Amino acid sequence: MPEHTVDYRLPALLRGTFFEEIMGARIPEIVGSSRKWPAEAIRPALDRAPAPRSLRRSLTGRSPGIIAELKKASPSAGLLRKEFDPLRLGRELESAGAAALSVVTEPRFFQGNLEYVAALRWSAGVPILRKDFIVDSYQLLEARHAGADCVLLIAALLDETLLRRLLEETEALGMEALVEVHSGGELDLAIRSGATIIGVNNRDLRTLDVSLDVSLGLAGQLPKQILAVSESGIRTGDDIRRLSDAGYRGFLVGEQLMRAASPAAAVLELTGRNPGRQRLAS
Repeated sequence: MPEHTVDYRLPALLRGTFFEEIMGARIPEIVGSSRKWPAEAIRPALDRAPAPRSLRRSLTGRSPGIIAELKKASPSAGLLRKEFDPLRLGRELESAGAAALSVVTEPRFFQGNLEYVAALRWSAGVPILRKDFIVDSYQLLEARHAGADCVLLIAALLDETLLRRLLEETEALGMEALVEVHSGGELDLAIRSGATIIGVNNRDLRTLDVSLDVSLGLAGQLPKQILAVSESGIRTGDDIRRLSDAGYRGFLVGEQLMRAASPAAAVLELTGRNPGRQRLAS
């Protein structure tokens, strides 16, 4: 059986950024995982896997549709949460009204683990998004087997041919893809490639600067049939109201929740359902 190889080259625009270091580590990790458990061994197990749950349905069924992100650390912010118990956090965030859970699985820079997805799949009643630097079909199989209902595909990392192929393979596995963009050019790429759920990242992945103006500026370019998600930099209920008025139906929030003493209370605050605030207002 031939060994799995990853045919991927980082786009020139991302060279010299933290992406170069991350992908330099991530590609060997993907190859290593595929050697331990080849794709041919994973595929038969998928026949017994539970059917994926719909991110689109969950986000449109709640207002606002919060995608609560579980991540222990990040390159820009360092350690976010010392006491990091994914199962407990997942239960708290779901009970507070999160429409979906985003689980960062990149191990070296974000201290993530695919096993977090597997553990949460049996306790969470909402869709689970695998958030990672996905550039290879094997990662989609991994995600599906672990129990992910959907995956993140970052447009900046992918050319049109690869993005289109990964979207088609994601759909064939029964999952949905949240395609992340940061600019008009990346948005056009996502639309041409067939994305139906698009996340506008307010964080510039080259400079790490964050501004909600990115989502607000691109809102008018999003076709009506696209389910629009705003990602990063969302800190208050007012932020969500501004983005909702601009047409966004989903809101991915990570650092704000992971830094909170009570992530559940932080979700309630964002959605305007904080019991303490309601008592004060009454």
